[in-house]
Amino acid sequence: MGHIIVNGNEKGGAGKSTVAVHIAVAYQYAGHNVTIIDLDKRQRTLERFFENREQWCAAKNIALPTPFVSYAENVFEKTTEAEEFAAVQNIVNKAAEEFDIVVVDSPGSNTIASRAAHSCADTIITPMNDSFVDFDLLAKIDPISGEVLSPNIYSQMIWDARKEKARLAKRNIEWLVLRNRLSQIDARNKRKLSEALAKLSKRIGFKTISGLSERVIFRELFPMGLTLVDIEKAKLGVGMSMSHVAARHELRSLIGSIELTQLGAKDMVA
Repeated sequence: MGHIIVNGNEKGGAGKSTVAVHIAVAYQYAGHNVTIIDLDKRQRTLERFFENREQWCAAKNIALPTPFVSYAENVFEKTTEAEEFAAVQNIVNKAAEEFDIVVVDSPGSNTIASRAAHSCADTIITPMNDSFVDFDLLAKIDPISGEVLSPNIYSQMIWDARKEKARLAKRNIEWLVLRNRLSQIDARNKRKLSEALAKLSKRIGFKTISGLSERVIFRELFPMGLTLVDIEKAKLGVGMSMSHVAARHELRSLIGSIELTQLGAKDMVA
């Protein structure tokens, strides 16, 4: 069975799709057989990204490593919640029988499809903006003392997914909380959030990792359907800037934080 990585967060705008495509393309460059499943039937960010990638490759007469993309259309035609839940589980688990890596991009809301995908995961990656607004989905905080009071709605969803995974596969789910858009300034809010995440991680069992800083490069590459690992081969006509190099280092660290059985991160991002 391949390794199933689910990118999830009940809040939109946290960078799930950006992280998903970079992970999928990086593993494809590393020689693994990768598929990426888009469960966000409304936003369709992945669909537009890979359409842009196909058009760019055709215009530049190049071939870039590209994962197989699935939009799981038929699951949303199911008439009951139980049927839709089972259909998503079937699609994700079947994909794991055919591919080394299965990357799932789930919608920024608590949908049936999202819950089903989470229950299949070997690894869940939760991108979050470095803000207490995003942290609120993970846990409730005392406004006076700043102490973590209790897990909140998304953490409960992970708990339910872990129970389902243990029931069906007798395995645990690794949960990575990825801090995106990190500020380079050592602000008081940043330190307080780090402390809160450290306390919560011990309480409910996740690992905090550094994500991708706020960089223009990600917005610039989207219209072409490109990732950071494509820059040398994509015929952009520009060289690597210091910002590109720094962003690539962040991506390498991110990939290295995902512990996959028999699948190493070495040489994944050159």
